[in-house]
Amino acid sequence: MPGTPPFPTSPDRSPAPVPAATRRQALVGGAVTLGAAALGTTLGAPAAHAAPAPRGPVISDPFTLGVASGDPLHNGVVLWTRLAPDPLAEDGLGGMPDRAVEVEWQVSHDEHFRRIAASGSVETGPEQAHSVHVELERLRPRADYFYRFRVGNEISPVGRTRTAPVPGTRLNRFDFAFASCQSYTHGHYTAQAHLAREDLDLVVFLGDYIYETADQGSIGRGHVPEAEVRSLAEYRLRHAQYKTDHDLQAAHAAFPWAVVFDDHELENNWADDTSYEEDIPPEEFLLRREHALKAYYEHMPLRAAQRPAGPDLHLYRRLTYGNLADVHLLDTRQYRDAQVEDSERDDPERTLLGADQRRWLSQGLSASRARWNILAQQVFFSQRDFAEGDPTNFSDDAWDNYRVERDSVRDELAEVSNPVVITGDVHANYVVDVKADFDDPGSRTVATELVGTSFTSGRDGAEQNPGDAVQLAENPHIKFINRNRGYVRNRVTPTEWTADYRVVDYVSRPGSPVRDRARFVIEAGRAGAQPLA
Repeated sequence: MPGTPPFPTSPDRSPAPVPAATRRQALVGGAVTLGAAALGTTLGAPAAHAAPAPRGPVISDPFTLGVASGDPLHNGVVLWTRLAPDPLAEDGLGGMPDRAVEVEWQVSHDEHFRRIAASGSVETGPEQAHSVHVELERLRPRADYFYRFRVGNEISPVGRTRTAPVPGTRLNRFDFAFASCQSYTHGHYTAQAHLAREDLDLVVFLGDYIYETADQGSIGRGHVPEAEVRSLAEYRLRHAQYKTDHDLQAAHAAFPWAVVFDDHELENNWADDTSYEEDIPPEEFLLRREHALKAYYEHMPLRAAQRPAGPDLHLYRRLTYGNLADVHLLDTRQYRDAQVEDSERDDPERTLLGADQRRWLSQGLSASRARWNILAQQVFFSQRDFAEGDPTNFSDDAWDNYRVERDSVRDELAEVSNPVVITGDVHANYVVDVKADFDDPGSRTVATELVGTSFTSGRDGAEQNPGDAVQLAENPHIKFINRNRGYVRNRVTPTEWTADYRVVDYVSRPGSPVRDRARFVIEAGRAGAQPLA
């Protein structure tokens, strides 16, 4: 940046508390070149040639929300930060001046920034809440990089990221975790702190990153503002509040994330242009949706392809890890028909995915040559009957409410290599055999569903709820239920998938240790998960 000193050789702020490098995190050498995209505009010129943003008063401590990376490809990732010296400012603008600001970024092969891989600058402003999205290109595949940002003399914490392998190349191991549902008011982010100490290629977050409610909780972590959020300023403020948590910042700084939203980023159980909670016109709800999705994009490490246009955000996409795994990330909110009573759930015209996404998924599954196909999505996929005996009772917000489409997707999964559905939403751990006919326990198991519990939502949790015995009896394809808080850590190899259900015993106060509540293995070529002692 003209008129400012260069980045120091080593950071003058403490790096975010990421895990120490391990054998699998060896850094690569050599210089790379790259292009960048921020706020949707590709930049190729170095900082020295960038047009300077208008100057003004010095901005102090702008990196209160941390840094993040996401959506890794074999040649690049997205870097994210947002400038917010006063993150809880009521106008949602983070205490930033009403002007454009130039932000420098730097990528290094080492955490001390002695071997710079690339650098550049981008401009951001109040229209984007001073958020920054840098799309790196021409990085080396399956390599670790460190990154940071600067505004004036202020330098951000250091983040670490990792690129994916080249699609189709041989890969012997893919380590990732998936998680969801992190109500700020329900608990401390202890699970996120433990997650940050793992050794992972990727974190997949399956929705409910924030909660829109007025809830104040009982542990001193009440929502700001003290009201249900509706306006753009309020959604920005709520995202900023969540992002101020240092344990969440550490988890973002440790690995790239692939994020999708569910309902609470906007409103409980919303569907397309329909509010689940209020009887309001679609145009009024779509304005609220526009506010929510704009704030969501501004706070996530997403590519320009995901930048919203009005109330629409193209969320579904695919990540590939060598020849080992295709990760199909779904959107189960923007295109779904509104929820109906159980008596109407068999309507063949009902859709959860919408026609375009359904076609995209079908084409992606049929074209996949990966050893494992991962359906990363939000709501319970398999049949789940809550009623004891002959009556039935299904969730109206899950795939059960869209039975014909669900069964069609299930039948396509049965034809691809090693399908595994990963799910969030329900604040509980499940392991489920996806059956060719859910009403026939003896039918073939065609896929596996792994459901992860919440980070905090539901408060401290428990081993099981009283109603879980009925679920297990009425749904013999459900093999495991647990309601502690935590996340699911996965190791995927050409021969097997190992899922560790990592749980903490309490979130109502900080400091719970983490433990493996259960471990399940899926053998390649054999659908269904088997417990390990």
